[in-house]
Amino acid sequence: MRNRRTTPRTGITGRARIVTVAAALVAASGLAATDAARAEPAGFSAATLSAASAAVESADVAGTAWVVDPATRTLVVTADSTVSPADIARIRAQAGPDADAIRVEVVAGAFKKLIAGGDAVYAPSWRCSAGFNVRKGSTYYFLTAGHCTEGKPPYYANSGHTTSIGPTTGTSFPGNDYGIVQYTNGSLPHPSEVNLYNGRSQRITGAGNASVGQSVQRSGSTTGLHGGKVTGLNATVNYGNGQVVRGLIKTNVCAEPGDSGGALFAGSTALGLTSGGSGNCRSGGTTFFQPVTKALSAYGVSIF
Repeated sequence: MRNRRTTPRTGITGRARIVTVAAALVAASGLAATDAARAEPAGFSAATLSAASAAVESADVAGTAWVVDPATRTLVVTADSTVSPADIARIRAQAGPDADAIRVEVVAGAFKKLIAGGDAVYAPSWRCSAGFNVRKGSTYYFLTAGHCTEGKPPYYANSGHTTSIGPTTGTSFPGNDYGIVQYTNGSLPHPSEVNLYNGRSQRITGAGNASVGQSVQRSGSTTGLHGGKVTGLNATVNYGNGQVVRGLIKTNVCAEPGDSGGALFAGSTALGLTSGGSGNCRSGGTTFFQPVTKALSAYGVSIF
């Protein structure tokens, strides 16, 4: 092994000399070592981000959604096309000293619950999409969005409302966005599958939690199958008129009216139920999903 060589007169090793020079540069800059460490961008504390999040909700601007970005430790506020500069100023004013923790991004279109008239599963006055078939013992249900089950309507398999599926037996919206409908028509099949809208289906064998950066797919009765990535977790969306939903999965997957309640999944794992968003499947969009694990726990049902 080679001997370590020392510099003339001082006896300082090469590595130690580098450290000494670095320390001298820090001292020359007027920064203590701890100050130099603080100069690295570390984002904001959990307390500051929590306070900023509470301030955004208190500002009550419809068409906004917000989520903590763990990479930058900032609160990302997404504003749709209905949000004005004055609205953004109101949010920042409400945040006060925590306003620096807020980063605003603007998206095209308006945030909306994705209900429409048309195809798939039908309440008397609107159309939504079935999410996942589930069961409790020998009783079968499907999960969908809570804004689709408001008022606990009966559901039908056709637009003429002549083929009954069964009654809504549970609903939670706003705050959450999940609901459950019981199959009481024994002639209707209810496999544990997701329709891929190309003559194929995906078997669903369990449920899990989404992760940022995860590749996912979304199935819905208006636009069929589309994919993208998870961009945030525990997002809050203000749909307006006091309809605020928390704890959502944020994605760059597109969706359109009628896709509400449809399945978000990765392979054979159920992840979420389509809540709402902005944009469309021609130009792209931002879509939020209710985590399915919360609905499964709330109703004591399981994937089968």
